Amino acid sequence: MYKILIVEDDAIIASAVAKHLSGWGMQPKAVRDFHAVDLEFAAFDPQLVLLDLSLPFYNGFHWCEQIRQISKVPILFLSSAADNMNMVMAMNLGADDFIAKPFDLNVLTAKIQAVLRRTYAFGTPEDLLACGGAILNLSEATVTFNEQKTALSKNELKILQSLFESAGKVVRREDLMARLWETDCYIDENTLTVNINRLRRKLAKIGLNDLILTKKGLGYLVKS
Repeated sequence: MYKILIVEDDAIIASAVAKHLSGWGMQPKAVRDFHAVDLEFAAFDPQLVLLDLSLPFYNGFHWCEQIRQISKVPILFLSSAADNMNMVMAMNLGADDFIAKPFDLNVLTAKIQAVLRRTYAFGTPEDLLACGGAILNLSEATVTFNEQKTALSKNELKILQSLFESAGKVVRREDLMARLWETDCYIDENTLTVNINRLRRKLAKIGLNDLILTKKGLGYLVKS
């Protein structure tokens, strides 16, 4: 079942689109917090985004740029301002299509299905995890915060994935070590400490100074 994120501030339109897509076997979700569309995107991890141009706080162009920093998921603009300049701007920012309002729901569905077929015929969508304002892209091995992105090593990715998946809970050092090295051989605990410290320095460079917390004698956690 494909997940579709609807970024539309007109509740009537959003509800009508969601109801129609549900009838076609999709899983739609309408954004509620227009201050944090990128975080709702990461939390829902959709396979396609329907994005209105005129939105509260920030317009659709802004959110298209933000999503493109962390994902290659298809984006379809929906707007009554379907002039050539807006269409060109949308495509230049990474949109896959621009659909003028008012639109026929059946035509919209056909376009969505066509884009989904082209995009996912030969592969699965990428995975995203969000925590503390940071977005972890598992397929790209990157973490993004406040429009800044940094690449992660294999071990750094495994550490953050473990912590994000257990957000708000302590992950024991021995569990992290088992996930990182997956071996029965003895691994010095200082090796994990070195990896954690290296990761913290990397995160600090993009403003995530206190993302990873230490629980002395237990392990590490990130706040949910």
